[in-house]
Amino acid sequence: MTALRATGVERTFRHQGGPVHVLRGVDLAVAAGELVTLSGPSGSGKSALLAVLGGFDRADAGTVELAGEVLTGTPPWEVCAVLPQALGLATELTLAENVALPIRLGRTGGSLDRVTELLEELGVGALADRYPGEVSFGQQQRAALARAVIGSPAVLLADEPTAHLDEVSAPVAVGVLRRAADAGAAVLVATHHDEVHRAADRTIVLAGGRVSG
Repeated sequence: MTALRATGVERTFRHQGGPVHVLRGVDLAVAAGELVTLSGPSGSGKSALLAVLGGFDRADAGTVELAGEVLTGTPPWEVCAVLPQALGLATELTLAENVALPIRLGRTGGSLDRVTELLEELGVGALADRYPGEVSFGQQQRAALARAVIGSPAVLLADEPTAHLDEVSAPVAVGVLRRAADAGAAVLVATHHDEVHRAADRTIVLAGGRVSG
């Protein structure tokens, strides 16, 4: 079953120097249970595409379908979870509280018992009671990944999820992404990391505002 589909998605940004056409009729589909990586040079529009697919930005044209429904706003966390480059952790909450937030807000199902389990698996269990400002960016990134997968979303979008991880923690994060797909999620990951590409079922290349592959 196709859990994520984009058809004819276009996005143009307006600047003083004129319009910048970032996405030019993007078509893509990711099936449930599939891990797909999104490749392309910096500035090719990968983050812009993920923002549109996750409902954080609105396309100028085209449609996005998540779990069989046309996207009209920000989808429920259980339908689509997003791990952005900026991470978006709440600074006033501990890492554990950030991971548990989607469940406590009623935005997704899932068990609070998994919070500790995921943090331990990602190597930050000992930091569960610390605040984001008290840990490294890589440690924050692992907590944000735990938050993204805690509710077993139908679609998972991740933007450079291993960019700040070392050679020890990066493979663990890749394993979490792979298992999310194996459990039935449609996982789309924008990345420059060869290890993520090797774990993927296939790679889509973004170039000139269009995708191939």
